[in-house]
Amino acid sequence: MKNKVLFIVTIIVVFLLGLLASSIINRKSEAKYKYVPKVDISENEARNVVWGENYQKEYQSFLQTVDTSFSSFQGGSAMRDMLEEDPRLVVLFAGYGFSKDYNQGRGHSYAIEDIHNTLRTGGPKGAGDGPMPATCWTCKSPDVPRLMNEIGIEEFYKGKWADKGAEVVNSIGCADCHDPKSMKLRITRPALVEAFDAMGKDINNATHQEMRSLVCAQCHVEYYFNKNLPGKEGIPYLVFPWKNGMAVEDMEKYYDDLEFKDWTHKISKTPMLKAQHPGYETYITGVHADRGVSCADCHMPYKSEGGQKFTDHHIQSPLNNMANACQVCHREEGNKLMANVFERQRKSTENRLKLEDLLVKAHIEAKKAWDLGATEEQMAAILTDIRHAQWRWDYAAASHGASFHSPVETARVIGGGLMIAQEARVKLVRLLAGLGHNEPVAMPDISSKEKAQAYIGLDIEKLEVEKEEFKKTLLPKWLKEAKAREAKLDANTVSMKEE
Repeated sequence: MKNKVLFIVTIIVVFLLGLLASSIINRKSEAKYKYVPKVDISENEARNVVWGENYQKEYQSFLQTVDTSFSSFQGGSAMRDMLEEDPRLVVLFAGYGFSKDYNQGRGHSYAIEDIHNTLRTGGPKGAGDGPMPATCWTCKSPDVPRLMNEIGIEEFYKGKWADKGAEVVNSIGCADCHDPKSMKLRITRPALVEAFDAMGKDINNATHQEMRSLVCAQCHVEYYFNKNLPGKEGIPYLVFPWKNGMAVEDMEKYYDDLEFKDWTHKISKTPMLKAQHPGYETYITGVHADRGVSCADCHMPYKSEGGQKFTDHHIQSPLNNMANACQVCHREEGNKLMANVFERQRKSTENRLKLEDLLVKAHIEAKKAWDLGATEEQMAAILTDIRHAQWRWDYAAASHGASFHSPVETARVIGGGLMIAQEARVKLVRLLAGLGHNEPVAMPDISSKEKAQAYIGLDIEKLEVEKEEFKKTLLPKWLKEAKAREAKLDANTVSMKEE
């Protein structure tokens, strides 16, 4: 009887071991098959679909960035009209493009579509027309490194946004971050390399883990367009202001020393700075960066399917992928982790909105002072305070995830802004009193986006008509020209199976 039982057990064990061996063999076969290239990817290949022939799982996950269903307290991929949510922004950006249109960025798949649609790029009628320089394309497409290689960096930056419209058509993707031959991470935007050089650092010494953040830092950073670089005068050359360091005060001093301004505020006449999206600068001051956690660890965590482990290219908020992004390290329940994030964001937002209120009032009070005959000498210190306070507000607001990435530093920056804004308003009260105005300055009704835009004198209907005309006439020509150009590339793409 014992021998019979032992025989049956042995058969079962052998059978199970056979299944395990078969599974291992299949997984190894899958893993080997994954890396069999199907096409030869050229150095300047910008089309993500071509890269997807060789890296199918990564490409299929990248395609999921079209999903705009997730929205969190302060982010996600859903389309959100920030001016509708907070009309005070219209006043803060008076005289600048963000007062016309400010939508939260969607997934990388929409980079080209969204820049076509935004009112900030205007309604150009042809080459050489429109309000924006060609430099504005820099972070939108793998066509950018292609063009930089083909025509040169300076030539790419030259001219208007409309000049490159038929050339930049592929949304952010593979060639932005990867070498086509080795698939190693690479830097394709010269501004990041040049910024490291300015700090006396060699980006070539970066580790692979550091590169998993630096490829993001090519775009998710503060930047400006410098038209006065020696030998490049008149070209809106993309520069990261890191020469003095990456702290909010370091970049402020850099800009002040240059007497640089992004625009002159339409209401207060303040020479303003616009923080773009200093995500990398704030991230490196946080605890995750201190522990060696990269951007990709949370926003593009590893994923396994069958026997294959790969980086999930569905780049998104970690809150929509907590099992892979957060709970690999944090063992708390997902609901608790999300509540912790939202708590930090709400507390940061509470103080940021207080600063925002002070700034709106300061701009309007400054206008009153000008109207009453204030001199430039009397206004100089006040305008400097407004400039510095709004720079801190915008630094905290525009870096999006800063209140989570680095809540302590973000609180410090907002706190500094609150103090400076209060000082500006104290100076304004004294000046207004000296000009004979001894009562609160009346505030306009800016309770909606439309009312705020009317207050600052924007003709939104005109801008929308111009944009629709652009989309009906010039944009189809760009897409047709791009399609014809890429059709020629299709004819030259050699299938490795056919060789």
